[in-house]
Amino acid sequence: MTEHTADTAAPLRAQESTVSKPDKPRVNWFHELRGLALMLLGVLAFHSLIAKPFYIPSISMMPSLLVGDRLVVSKYAYGWNWSSVSFHMLPRAKWRLFGSTPEYGDIVIVVPGNRKADLIKRVVALPGDRIAVVDGRIRLNGRFIPREVEPPVEIAADDALQCEGDAQPGHCYKGFELYRRRLPSGRDVYDLPAYRETLPNGATYQVIDYTTQVMDNYPEITVPEGHVFLMGDDRDRSADSRFPFETDYQGTPGGGLGGPVPLSDIGGRAEFITFSLDGTQSWNPLSWWSALRDGRAFTSLRPRIETRPSDSSTGQPGGTAT
Repeated sequence: MTEHTADTAAPLRAQESTVSKPDKPRVNWFHELRGLALMLLGVLAFHSLIAKPFYIPSISMMPSLLVGDRLVVSKYAYGWNWSSVSFHMLPRAKWRLFGSTPEYGDIVIVVPGNRKADLIKRVVALPGDRIAVVDGRIRLNGRFIPREVEPPVEIAADDALQCEGDAQPGHCYKGFELYRRRLPSGRDVYDLPAYRETLPNGATYQVIDYTTQVMDNYPEITVPEGHVFLMGDDRDRSADSRFPFETDYQGTPGGGLGGPVPLSDIGGRAEFITFSLDGTQSWNPLSWWSALRDGRAFTSLRPRIETRPSDSSTGQPGGTAT
């Protein structure tokens, strides 16, 4: 009996030893890396073909856009070109796929011919238009576009609106201080002179114009075919089509768009704001909640379209320029 029991127990112990120590599965690194690569390609394709997030670092599009706004840009609005591809990985070229022309008043993303940094501006003239700026007012095809005075636009006096971009302490813009006002609640705001412009298709939007600067007057030119003329809504602090590549509104090298912009350099259309931070946030995400600006989330960036009587019949500033 003893020998028989020992003989049957030995295979059982061997079987238990085999079951208790299974082989460790090997990681298929090729499979893992392929999955990661496909995921990255999917994100890149979405950003290049459908939409991408965008951050506003400057005041050139105030009051429509503030420093710290986060927004969504559609990539398919005017077709695709080299600048549609995220990170601008393709060389600059003139090709376009399913290309179309922006409409008056659209806010577009543009890559200037002298650098590969995205800028954001508004379309104010289309191919074939004659455009000039006279005392800060747009004259389009020989007629001033309607420009009506509106009540000052009230904007919170955030430091981010003065120390834009990479400005160093002590070198921030102070031009808004003349318009600072303290509310009964103790909060400071800027009351900036505002106007409402209306383009020929009825697109209407606010601009601010609060000082005199070098490009308040721009000689008339004809926008070439395949180009558009772009300006910022902050007419005194925008390096746009009025300025050559070599200078901007401060005379700083490398600032302007160099005149009308080729459609092949336009990479998308601004659609809506997702959220906005006033610059008081830190690296800690918990601080973002207190830095959120009220009322800006999901604000549409498409211009309002309105119909209005003919300017020549109403005697408004849209009449023939002299």
